[in-house]
Amino acid sequence: MSSGVELTVMSPVVAIATVGVLGVGAQLWAWRMNVPAIVLLLAAGFLVGPVFGLLDPARDIGPLTGPMVSIAVAIILFEGGLTLNFKTLRGAERGVFRLVVLGAPLGWILSTLALRYGAGLGWEASTVFGGIMIVTGPTVIAPLLRGARMKRRPAQLLQWEAIVNDPIGALAAVLAFTVVQVWHTNASGSEMAFQLILGVVVASVVGLGAGFLLTQSFRRGWVPEYMKVPVLFVALLGAFAATDAVLHESGLLAVTIMGIWLANAELASYEEIRRFKEHATTLLVSGVFILLTASIDLEMLQALSWRAALLVVLVMVVARPATVLLSLLGTDIPWRERVLVALTGPRGVVLVAVAGLFGERLAALGIADGESIAPLAFVLVAATVILHGFTLAPVARALGLASQDKRGVMMVGAAPWSIALAEALNRAGVPVLLCDLNHYRLRQARERGIRTYYGDVLAEATEHNVQLSEFERLVALTDNDAYNTLITTDLGPELGRDNVFQLPRTAPENARHALPSTLGGRPFGQSASYGEMSAHHAAGWEFRITKLTEQYTLEDWRAARPESRIMAVLYPNNALRFPTEDDSLRAGAGAQILHFSPPAPREAAAASEPAPA
Repeated sequence: MSSGVELTVMSPVVAIATVGVLGVGAQLWAWRMNVPAIVLLLAAGFLVGPVFGLLDPARDIGPLTGPMVSIAVAIILFEGGLTLNFKTLRGAERGVFRLVVLGAPLGWILSTLALRYGAGLGWEASTVFGGIMIVTGPTVIAPLLRGARMKRRPAQLLQWEAIVNDPIGALAAVLAFTVVQVWHTNASGSEMAFQLILGVVVASVVGLGAGFLLTQSFRRGWVPEYMKVPVLFVALLGAFAATDAVLHESGLLAVTIMGIWLANAELASYEEIRRFKEHATTLLVSGVFILLTASIDLEMLQALSWRAALLVVLVMVVARPATVLLSLLGTDIPWRERVLVALTGPRGVVLVAVAGLFGERLAALGIADGESIAPLAFVLVAATVILHGFTLAPVARALGLASQDKRGVMMVGAAPWSIALAEALNRAGVPVLLCDLNHYRLRQARERGIRTYYGDVLAEATEHNVQLSEFERLVALTDNDAYNTLITTDLGPELGRDNVFQLPRTAPENARHALPSTLGGRPFGQSASYGEMSAHHAAGWEFRITKLTEQYTLEDWRAARPESRIMAVLYPNNALRFPTEDDSLRAGAGAQILHFSPPAPREAAAASEPAPA
């Protein structure tokens, strides 16, 4: 090998590190730029792979690339199964059932026709690839739903369909390939059918059995807390490997069933397990997208004709909408939700991975069209990801199925002063939901036009009745320090640790009774305690809004209001900030200061600051 070539070859360690850096870096950049992360992942993998040739997984990592991707996809599907609690299906059960039972075969048929008459593939390749195209991509749907902040039912329809249909699509491809293999070889049709049925049965039994054994082991204390996640990983890999050895791709079915079982087992440690799996899945999705896009053969892409574009159009404009609309015909799902689901069908990791595998197998049987499956799969994934990544949120808003653009504040604790604070935030244009366990306390808030929720925000019912994605921040304002700490600690991972706030905790008389400093949220109200806020409000303090100008700056306001406490700052770009005691607050012209101030004579107030906004 020449020295020039050697410079382009990475060691496996460097290659894997490069994949990790690119994947996580693309995710962070996407967050900073407020663009879909999947789009940047595709771009990063395509640039370092086919375009510049810096990374070639087959060359730099070697034969381990395929098994790594397979295991990663299995873990991703398992984590997806962990999110499928049957209680979250309330109101969407019939729709999900239709999309799985009717949508899968309809999608298979229509995708096969699109491949045959759009892409020009033969019937054998079209049937196998059409089965794979049942998959709509849980690795893509999840981040898109987070960004779009859609209402609960259409989000549940898309999420359940994507995860449940993933193994079904893989098995449909197995079935089609089995028929093609029998047709082109001397293999026995009855033996192949028996193997297919055996693989599905084994996968179902292993998935259910592994889920049951794990549930019993965790409940009975057979596994210590610190070993639960390692045991879970080993069981997951074991179930996948055992069933995949019987029938290729049946392992995906086993791990999905296993995840769904655990999601509905009501384990005490379920939240910790799910969050850890979410973190692992974020890394795996990033890595798999980089690996698969970097593995694309640029020459094969260049060999594609205009028919590839025609295929994308037929799939997105004809096959997908027809599949969904026909499947949901006769249900009580509103037409807007049907249209949104029909127009949303991004493909992801599983499609590319499984398509590449079966494309190679078809080519090995002498079917020339098999070589076109992998590049067509990449084009389809890239087109659907980019299009849906940039259009899902606007389409959802246009149909009235997205949360409001300005994300609000969830406040817990309906004291007279917190009701006044909620009213002031509403006046400033910030949506507020005030939650409390006392129905009587909420009555005054409702009379003032404040949106309320009666119940415990940590209860399971709240998860089904309150859409957390509507809220950017949470503030715990009850008179119970322990409850405030519990709320912010529990919801911190969902909203982000920087977005949960609570009143400063009262120092206990005995250090043994102090709560750990690592628990809870950020301090709210510049260290004003519940008692101080209540006393000030009873003494006539008010929540006021002052708009800063070029002539009346923050320094002028501080000089005029030395006793006031800044509760929030609303910036001209609609950004909201709750300053803490150690903040070096900056606010220029156009910003609004929401402050808690003592009563002042009218003439003094008029002379010291502009009129309230």
